[in-house]
Amino acid sequence: MDIQAIDPRDTTWEQDHGRYRVYFWDIPAATAHEYEVLGEVDIDEILTWVTEYAARRGWAYTIYVATTDGGSPGLIRLAGVQGDPFAAS
Repeated sequence: MDIQAIDPRDTTWEQDHGRYRVYFWDIPAATAHEYEVLGEVDIDEILTWVTEYAARRGWAYTIYVATTDGGSPGLIRLAGVQGDPFAAS
C-alpha cells in the first residue's frame, strides 16, 4: 500500500451517494446474482447487508461503484472478490 498526501482541490466535483453494484458469487453452482443499490445509502450499510446476506448463503461477493469514464459505463471494485471468482472452479 502506498499512502501519500494530496491536494483536495484536484477534483472538480463530488457526490454524497453513488450507484452501487453488488455481485454475489455462488461458486459451487457457478452462478452470479447481481443487484444495484440506489438511494441515500452509505457504503457501511451496504457492507453490513452484503456480508450478512452472503454469509447466510455461503456465497462470496464483490461490491462496485458504478461510474462513467468518458461517457462509457464501468465499475470500480470497492470490496470483495477480485477478478473472476469462477476462474479456479
